[in-house]
Amino acid sequence: MTQRLINYLFEEKNVHMEHLEDIILNGGVDGTRQAINYLRSLRDMLAGNSKRSVTVTVKWDGAPAVFAGKDPSDGKFFVAKKGIFNKNPKIYKTDKDIDDDIGSEDLAKKMKLALKHFPGLGIEGVVQGDFLYSKDDIKEERLNGEPHITFHPNTIVYAIPKNSDLAKTILGSELGVVWHTSYRGDSFEKMSASFGKEIASGQRKTKSVWSVDAVYKDASGTANFNEAETKAVTKILSNAGRLFNRVNAKTLNGISENNELLIRVKAFINTKIKSGEGIPNPNRFVTEMVDYIYDYYQKEIDKLKTERGKAGKKQKQKEVMAYFSNVPKSQIIEMFKLYNMIVDAKHMVVRKLDKAKSIGTFLLTKNGFKVTEQEGFVAIDRSGKNTVKLVDRMEFSKANFSQEIIKGWQR
Repeated sequence: MTQRLINYLFEEKNVHMEHLEDIILNGGVDGTRQAINYLRSLRDMLAGNSKRSVTVTVKWDGAPAVFAGKDPSDGKFFVAKKGIFNKNPKIYKTDKDIDDDIGSEDLAKKMKLALKHFPGLGIEGVVQGDFLYSKDDIKEERLNGEPHITFHPNTIVYAIPKNSDLAKTILGSELGVVWHTSYRGDSFEKMSASFGKEIASGQRKTKSVWSVDAVYKDASGTANFNEAETKAVTKILSNAGRLFNRVNAKTLNGISENNELLIRVKAFINTKIKSGEGIPNPNRFVTEMVDYIYDYYQKEIDKLKTERGKAGKKQKQKEVMAYFSNVPKSQIIEMFKLYNMIVDAKHMVVRKLDKAKSIGTFLLTKNGFKVTEQEGFVAIDRSGKNTVKLVDRMEFSKANFSQEIIKGWQR
C-alpha cells in the first residue's frame, strides 16, 4: 500500500473518517482498489460467505464525542473531548478542570456526569465514544400511536417502546454512551487506535450508565443478501472493475497527489450533496466542476489588493487547473462514472445493514417525526486500523444541513 493511501486510511487517532467513495479521490489507484475490495468483503459478509476480512460498526449519531480512561502518566481517571490529542492534552480529572475549560453549561454537565459514573465501568486503557443522552434528555413521544421514550443527541431521534425492557433500563440510568474505539500506548501522543472491538461487553455493568458497543450485530437475522441481491451487487462491482481498468493512473493519481485540487474537488461534491443533486450526469458534473474550481480562485484573486498577492493566487489557480488541461475530459468523466458505481453498491449494502436495527430512528421536522435510516456504518479491515464511512449522503448528509430538520440542541 502506498504512503499516500496510508495517510488517508490509517487513523492513529479516530478524529476523522473518509466516505468509502472518497478514497477513490484520496488514494488514487490504490484507493480505488481498496474501495472495491471493501465492497466485495461487505457483499460476502451479507451473502453469508464472509471470512471476516471486514468488520462493521454502526455510526450512532451521538454528540459530543467523549474519551475516558486512566492517564498513562499518573494512573488517574479522566474524561476528555477531542482535545486529548493536542500537543498539550486537554483532559479533565476533577469537576474544577471541567468548569475551568468548558463554557457550555450542557456540555459541562455531561462531562461531570461522565467523570462521576464512568469509573464504575472498569474501563481498561483509553476508550472513545459518543454521548447519547443524560437523564434530563429523555422525552416521551407518541409514535405510530404508541408511547415511546426518545433521546435526540444530534440529528437523529432514537425511539424505544416505553413498555420494553430496554426503555426501563434507559429510564433507570443517568446517561448513555456508545463506544467505538479503544487506544493503547504509554502516552496520549503515542497511542494507537483499534476499531471494531467490543468494548462495552467487557466492562462492568452499572445501573447508572447505559453503555453499548457500536459493533454491528444482526440479531433479527433479516439483514442478509438473497441470491438476486448478491448478483446485483456483484454485477455493479464487476462493471466497476472493468471501468477501473479503463481509467488510467494519471487520471486517478492526479487528484490524490495534488492536495489543493483534492480539497476543491471534494468541496464541489459536497455542494451537490447538500443540494440533493449528487452526480446524475458525470459529463455535466465535470463541466460544472471545472467552472466551479476556476471561479473559486478567481474570486480569491479579486479579493486581493496587491499585485503580488494576486500573482501568488493566480499561480495556485494555474497549478490546480493544469490537471484539467493534462487529463482528457473523457477520462475524468469515466472516473466519476466509477465513483457513482461505488456509491450505488454502497447504498445497497447500507440499506441491507439498516434492516438489523433494533431501535427506531427518526428525523424531527417542523411537521412532526419522519422515519429515517441510521446515520450509517463504518467498515474496518482485518488490521483493525483502516476505516471508511458507509453513509447514504443524499439522505443523512442532506438532512444534516437541512433547515427543515430540528437538531437535538435546538429543541
